[in-house]
Amino acid sequence: MSGTSAGLQPPADAVKPVRHPDAPAPGELLGAHYGQCFGCGGDQPHGLHLQARAGEGVSITAEFTVRPAHQGAPGLAHGGVLATALDETLGSLNWLLRTIAVTGRLETDFLRPVPVDTKLHLEAEVTAVAGRKIYSTATGRIGGPDGPVAVRADALFVEVEVDHFVNHGREAEIRAVMDDPDQLRRARAFEVNP
Repeated sequence: MSGTSAGLQPPADAVKPVRHPDAPAPGELLGAHYGQCFGCGGDQPHGLHLQARAGEGVSITAEFTVRPAHQGAPGLAHGGVLATALDETLGSLNWLLRTIAVTGRLETDFLRPVPVDTKLHLEAEVTAVAGRKIYSTATGRIGGPDGPVAVRADALFVEVEVDHFVNHGREAEIRAVMDDPDQLRRARAFEVNP
């Protein structure tokens, strides 16, 4: 990405990311990490309903269709919605590491407009890990995986404990997730930023 700030450059002692042995298999749909999530949740009527699939190594692919509720300028996706799609895609990478992490920094380049009713194809990968810091990059393409790049981002995620969500989230939602008997759904709910 052009113009990436120093805060998004991995330090010299960063290591190559390692996919967790229990991570979903390449091609497997990751599903929503939380039903109320604006990015991937199915319970949000105007959400992105972004669907991500595990890729090779520590990478994923995802897609969403820009709907009229997502526009900023008439007929075009709102830049904040596109940044949200990138953030959600990048955050989903942490599921492949089996790490609970939150977005620490996100830098986005907007290269071309994305019209309403366009399907945005996203690809993301973790590039390095340094202690609790996870460095990653993503692109969004119009019209297909080989289409023109419309948006791209570099991000820094920071590993946190589940207490981060318990201490800062709303009690009713936290309790509902913590009481869910499905351990996998419970773990997925806390994988990305609140």
